[in-house]
Amino acid sequence: MTPPALASPSGGLPSAVRWAHLLHADRLRPGDSAVDATAGNGHDTLFLCHCVGEEGSVWAFDVQQAALTATRSRLQQADIAESVYHLVHDGHEHLDRHLPADLAPRACLFNLGYLPGSDKSVITETPRTLRAVQAALTCLAPGGLLTIVVYPGHEGGAEEGRAIAEWASGLDPRAFEAQHLRPVNRAASPPECWAVWKRDRPA
Repeated sequence: MTPPALASPSGGLPSAVRWAHLLHADRLRPGDSAVDATAGNGHDTLFLCHCVGEEGSVWAFDVQQAALTATRSRLQQADIAESVYHLVHDGHEHLDRHLPADLAPRACLFNLGYLPGSDKSVITETPRTLRAVQAALTCLAPGGLLTIVVYPGHEGGAEEGRAIAEWASGLDPRAFEAQHLRPVNRAASPPECWAVWKRDRPA
């Protein structure tokens, strides 16, 4: 029997990261621009590069040079043209300082927490994350989508998750639509996905 196209590897529902990818893949088109606010090991950056194609552009940020080195290696191995991506060694809270003034990305993806396989004490921090998501939302093109994958189970993650929930809940519904995707029948604190759509025009 063929597994469902949107299933997780176990055959269940998509993970938080997978939900984020599915939402962006449904909306991004070749030639669009996108932002990976937390490059990590480059998986999300590569995904966005595939979505926007050779005519598009992806801006990826990370405060750790090791993350950008890993991301560059992953993109090179996938034969992604260097003209497509821009890797920025800076925290995501400063993304608006680096994006061109005339750039209005159609997608912005946050994958919070720590760099897998690295020092787990180096994590995204709530005040910086809140500044970053607000800056990203301001830069986002009308009709664009912002996703935030949160990991409440690691140290500092629960606080970050609560802050994101309060921030998203306070967005003006006439200008934005916010949704929250998470498993509800697991004892642990599973990753969760927030999605914010910037309306084309006020409701």
